[in-house]
Parts: sequence; structure tokens; C-alpha cells
Amino acid sequence: MKYINNSLVLICGIAFLLSVCYACARMGTPMGGDPEYDPPRYVSSVPLPNAVNYRKQKIEITFDELINIEKPMEKVIITPPQKKPPDIKSSGKKVIVELKDTLKPNTTYTFDFTDGIVDNNEKNVLESFSFAFSTGDVVDSLVMSGLLLNAQNLEPMPNIMIGLHSDMDDSAFVTIPFVRTTKTNDRGMFWVRNVAEGAYHVFALNDVNRDYHFDQPGEEIAFLDSIFIPSFEPAIRMDTLWQDSLTIDTICEVHYNRFTPDNIRLLLFKEKFERQYLSKTERMPFALKLQFNSADSLQPVISVLNIDVQEDDWAIPEYSEGGKTIQLWLKDSLLYKADTLSLEIDYLKTDTLNRLVQTKDTVVLALRKTPAKKSKGKDKQEPEIEFLTITSNQQSVMDVYDTLRLTFAEPLLDFDPNVVRFEQKVDTLWEPRELQLEQDSLNPRQYALKQKWTYEAEYRMTVDSAAITSIYGKWNNKYEATFKFRKNSDYGHLYVAVAGNSTDGFGELLDGSDKPVRTSVLKNGELLFFNLKPGKYYLRFIEDSNGNGKWDTGNYAEKLPPETVYYYPAVFEIKQNFEFEQSWDLHETPIEKQKPLEITKNKPAEKRQKRDAASGTQRDGSRNTNMNLNRNANFRTN
Repeated sequence: MKYINNSLVLICGIAFLLSVCYACARMGTPMGGDPEYDPPRYVSSVPLPNAVNYRKQKIEITFDELINIEKPMEKVIITPPQKKPPDIKSSGKKVIVELKDTLKPNTTYTFDFTDGIVDNNEKNVLESFSFAFSTGDVVDSLVMSGLLLNAQNLEPMPNIMIGLHSDMDDSAFVTIPFVRTTKTNDRGMFWVRNVAEGAYHVFALNDVNRDYHFDQPGEEIAFLDSIFIPSFEPAIRMDTLWQDSLTIDTICEVHYNRFTPDNIRLLLFKEKFERQYLSKTERMPFALKLQFNSADSLQPVISVLNIDVQEDDWAIPEYSEGGKTIQLWLKDSLLYKADTLSLEIDYLKTDTLNRLVQTKDTVVLALRKTPAKKSKGKDKQEPEIEFLTITSNQQSVMDVYDTLRLTFAEPLLDFDPNVVRFEQKVDTLWEPRELQLEQDSLNPRQYALKQKWTYEAEYRMTVDSAAITSIYGKWNNKYEATFKFRKNSDYGHLYVAVAGNSTDGFGELLDGSDKPVRTSVLKNGELLFFNLKPGKYYLRFIEDSNGNGKWDTGNYAEKLPPETVYYYPAVFEIKQNFEFEQSWDLHETPIEKQKPLEITKNKPAEKRQKRDAASGTQRDGSRNTNMNLNRNANFRTN
């Protein structure tokens, strides 16, 4: 009986194990679970990381899973820069790089893959992966790091080249390639790795033609006059180990080498440059339109070649788009009735060396005549009168800070402002008021009402029929516009006391799209914004060093940096019938943390945020992820 009982126990145990094995061996579709967020991991390479005396032109790096390289020619940065494009490809779990240039002796080569390596399935990114070896006896291992922001709006600038020059001559940036390079990540942060001991200038360059130096006026750049000397020092940081996404396991000290400088701040800008040329011409019934690509010192002299006209009085000029577009209203009937007009345009044009040189262009403009409409029926209808159109930006309810404008369809003949009646409603009666009309200096057909509006007031503006005539003989139909203004309690007011500015300047209130909606010049240390509609506003301050009332870019040849911009690091919520006062020290918050995230456009990629949330960690980008950085290494000496 004892033998039988033991046999039964053994048989039942074997059956249970078989059922478990069968269940484990069954293939099925997963019913859920978190996706994999881990990026590929380095396994091995030929040569090894930080290898010395390696002189072959082929590099192979193996990872723990199948990988791909996205946009290798754009995202993989090789230092020193290569004249001949290398062959960069993925094969299974390997990255294979074949250099076409001859290797330089006693040189550290760095392969910065930025965010180009992803796994084959979930496309998880191996960020900031870098690989290095030396053709000499030592590997240069210093690191310089920092942040790149847009100079005008403090946006983090991704995928921009950062370069070092050991040549201190100012001409190095425009004549020779960088000695070390990298690119910014999606948050504008950068790490220039494997730097030799010495002194360096640091630059940013949106290298359009990939020649590693600034030789195109349209390329965005950043520069600093400071000289940086890379170094390192022992440091300690606190690391947190998590049991799960909510529970901390251990907080421990980690000893590491802190590489400096690690707080370089670069501001990216594009120099003021547009190629200037005549881009488009157009003939209209009573006018000519000339469109230029730029208006830099344009001042064209336009002459009619095929008809005798008075040299300076044959057209009324009208300017738009900052002076790029010029519309010439023809005054003489010989001109606007002519089938063709031949013009000579004498202006400054950009030549092949990007210089403005005096040029004469000749254009011939033909008048396209619209065929007359055929009348239907036997009886001929009287032609319709074509009136001179009057338009305005008037609305039924307006804001007290609005400027009301009248625009006429054609230039006017001997315009008398007194023909426009302007009245204010008092109780139930309309009382006349003095009208202040001012002609626009760029658009002769437009007039602005320079009135000081009253809260809750109602106004009326009328023009009798045939009171105004254009230079082409058209007169107006009767015109009437009635409008009123909001009450004082509909608005809020904001007063900001500014400290820390080095020059005078102005503030711009911004909407949720980072677009200016109101401007205030700094007076007695204050920015005053009256009559604000209720809502959320953001604020930036521009140090206006030349006092022209607008932000100005920089210029490398003149060593002129762009004008400095600051953002108030929070939102203002303006309410009706409410006054808000705020003090603002421009330097209290570091410049990289000033711009509110709500109006920051270049936010970190969402896949990065998902991975951080899944792992329960918070990444600030300050920790080096290069596997070579914390290794002991020999340093090249001068």
C-alpha cells in the first residue's frame, strides 16, 4: 500500500508538471501589457570603445536587438569633419561605418549618433549615443556642454550643429571647418565630446551646405566672445532607485567626473540678409505693381520710356509689405489707356557676391482689356454707375484702443476732410464732434481717425453722395457708419515694474500662440498695459539697444550680438475691472527656464515623455549618457 500511494503521488506530480509545461509552451496573442520602452543596448564593437592606435576605416558596433539608423547623413556627426561622405548603414543588430577619408594621425575620432539609432520594432531611440577611438596613443576625453536657444523667442533649437575652434582668429569661423562638432538634441541641449585640452571658441551653425563653416548669409548662427578651457572635477550626485513607478527603493551617492564648462548658453539668430531683386510686375487698369524680394535701401527710380511724361509727377506711389511692394497709380490718361508701357527701374540689386549694386532693369507691361458684356434682349440697359468705394475697419462694438481707418478704392482728388461728418450720441441726440483725419504716409488712399475714444460712447460718421471724387472721376455713394465702445469695467489693467535691464526697451504682451497683441515702452522702470480684454497673457521684454522700437538681429562680422530677450516665467490672468501689479527681475530666473511651457513650441518628443512616465523617472538632460564619459582615460597634453 505504501508503494502504491507513493506511485500515485509521483504520477500526479508528473501530470501537474506536464500540464504546466504545456501551458507555458502554448503560443498565443498577448492580451495587453505595457509596450517596450527600452532603447537598444551596446554589446560589443570593433574597435572597442576608446581604443587607441586604431587605423582601419571600418567600424562595427553591435547591439542587443535589431536596429535601424534614421537619416544617417543628417543625424550622425563624425569628428573631425569628413570631406568625403562616409558610408553609414545598419545590418541586423549592427551599425557599420566605412570612412572614405584617410585617417589623420594622432587624432581622436568621434561618432555622435544623436537620436539616429532606433530599435527595429517600437522605434525606441538610443539618445546621445557616442563612440570614439584614437589613431594615436591617447583618446581625448574632455566634454563641453550647454544649451542653444533662439535669440528672438528663447525656443530650444533642435538639430543644430555646435562647433569648436581652437584657432582664436575671428576668420576661422568663416574660412575653416570646426575641429570638433556635435548637434543639439530635441531640447536644444548639446555635448561636445572627446575634446583635447586647450582653449576654444564655441559656435552654433545651421550648416545648410554641410561644409562646417559659416559661408552662407542665410545660415543661422550663434557665437560668444568668451574663450572656454575644458576641464573636469570630482563630483557627487544623488541617484534614486525605484521599486515601481511610485515607490522609492534606495537613494544613493554616485561619484563621477563633472566636465566643465557645462553651462554654455548660445543664442541662435540669422543675420539680416535677403537677396534683393525685382520678383514680379503687374499691370492693372489704373496702376502698375512692382514687387521686390527685399526692401533694403531699395529707393528705386522708375522712368517711363515709351511715353513722354513729367519726370516726377506721373504716378502716385503706394507702399506695402514693408516697402517690398510698390503700386503706382497712373495720373495721366495717356499712361493708363496705353496698350503697353515700357519702364526702366534703377535700383540696388544683390549680385553674385551678395553685394548691393546699382542696376537698371527694363520691363514691358501690357494692358489686358476685359471684353464688354453683351446685353441680353432687345432693349439696351443703361450702364450701371461704378461708385468710388469707401471701406473701414469699423465694427458695431469697438475697443477704446482701436484706431479707426477709412480706405478709398482709388486716390482722391482734392480731398476735403470736412465732407466727413462726425457725431457723438448724447442721450438721444447726435451732436457734432471735431474730426481728426490723418493720411497714411505709405498708403495715400487710407486715412486714420486720430480720436481719443470715450468709454461707452456711441459715434456716427456720414458722407453725402458725390462729396468725394477720385483722380479717375469716380464719386462716392452715400456712406454711413455707426459704432460704440466698450465700458471701462469690461477691461483689466497690468502694471509691471522691471529691474535688471541694461538698456531701455519695450515689453510685448503675448497670446497663447506666442504672438504679440500689445506693446508698451519702458518708462520710469515700468511697463503699463491699459484696457486689456480678460484672458491669459504672457510677457517678454526686449532690450532695445538702438531705440528703434523693434527686435534687431546680430552680425558676426561686426561682432554685434542680437538684442537680448527675456520672458516672464508665468502667465498673467487678467480679469474684468481688475488692476494687476507685478515686479519682475529679469535675471531672477535662468534664461533657459524663463519661457512658459504653454507657449513653447519645441517641446520634447512625446515618445520621450512616455518612456519617462513608464520608468517612473524624471530626466533633466543634465546627466551625460555617453558610455565613455565615466571611464578612466588618458588625456592628451599639449
